[in-house]
Amino acid sequence: MTIKVSPFIENYERKLRIGVDLRRKRKMVKAIEFAERIRKVQEEVGAALMRVQEEMKRQADRERKEVEVWRVGDKVMLSIKDLVFKKRLAKKLVD
Repeated sequence: MTIKVSPFIENYERKLRIGVDLRRKRKMVKAIEFAERIRKVQEEVGAALMRVQEEMKRQADRERKEVEVWRVGDKVMLSIKDLVFKKRLAKKLVD
């Protein structure tokens, strides 16, 4: 034997409301307006952050110098003042 009516309807004599009630349009409209307002604020903040980021990059690049490109085989000067060795180096290498 199967029941053709849900237990909720049988107990409470009304249908179970699940989800959004479309009869409450006023609250839904306010929620949609709020979501649109938040989306607009996020877009404005994103644009402001991009402007600030570009300004900071421009100021940082103003003080930068051109970088030297090192290649294999280039001769460079190396200071060994702060290097620690296990064995003492030859005097001609230290001076």
